[in-house]
Amino acid sequence: MWPFRRKGPSGFSSSSTAEDVTRGTDGTALTAIVTGASSGIGTETARVLALRGVHVVMGVRNVAAGRDIKEAIVKEIPTAKVDAMELDLSSMASVRKFASDFSSSGLPLNILINNAGIMATPFMLSKDNIELQFATNHIGHFLLTHLLLDTMKKTARASKREGRIINVSSEAHRYTYKEGIRFDKINDQSGYSNFAAYGQSKLANVLHANELARRLKEDGVDITANSLHPGTIVTNLFRHMGPVAGGIVNIFGKIALKNVQQGAATTCYVALHPQVKGKSGEYFKDSNIGTASEHGRNVELANKLWDFSMTMVK
Repeated sequence: MWPFRRKGPSGFSSSSTAEDVTRGTDGTALTAIVTGASSGIGTETARVLALRGVHVVMGVRNVAAGRDIKEAIVKEIPTAKVDAMELDLSSMASVRKFASDFSSSGLPLNILINNAGIMATPFMLSKDNIELQFATNHIGHFLLTHLLLDTMKKTARASKREGRIINVSSEAHRYTYKEGIRFDKINDQSGYSNFAAYGQSKLANVLHANELARRLKEDGVDITANSLHPGTIVTNLFRHMGPVAGGIVNIFGKIALKNVQQGAATTCYVALHPQVKGKSGEYFKDSNIGTASEHGRNVELANKLWDFSMTMVK
């Protein structure tokens, strides 16, 4: 089915599944947040982490769907520790409430997986009047990470175990606007391209992880930050593509694209595998270290995005 099965240095390939890359790992002492866990690779990520003993907190926009996923996981894995909490990444108020509620729970936090996303939407503004893809895919996760970082630092110190922050990006980060991030035109409808705006938000995921990694290392904190491309997977991300394009994706998906089990592999690899210990500011692909775009490796652009994002969330 998948034409490129050659294993990389990690021993895994594009055809490896999330269960494959986590086999033998023990996550029983770990707590993870997975955003967007009520569908697609987010659900599979939550399931496999729970299978390996991780206490998983699913951040979901649709709480009813989240409860259904929780019940399905517990039915399959009776020992699973799974919770669902409401989280709408397009709303800063929702992000702040989620972070506050999580902090109040007293739970530790070892792993933060910023997975939720929307793709190629028509031009819309979020509740905070920010272009919807940039708001949901980047700003919401930037704020969430910022608000949970103290909890992660405390957990890393108390447990003496490395914390891991993972931004699920995409190879689409290569197909952004020519300037990379349109800082002065984030909300410019006239020059809006739904696919370039998606690429811009995914580039922001890479740059955010890189700059966060730099800052954490500078502060001597035992937390890593990485980004990744999960692979191209037929999920409901494609719902805004229209019936013709969406139909083509579904027809050829079994030949050209990854399934959900393969799509969640790189996230689970970066979250749990001992090979990744100490690796930070990297871009992973097919459960191996890859190379981000030129924009994605631009240190000045990452720093500028950090300052820009911090201004937006404040």
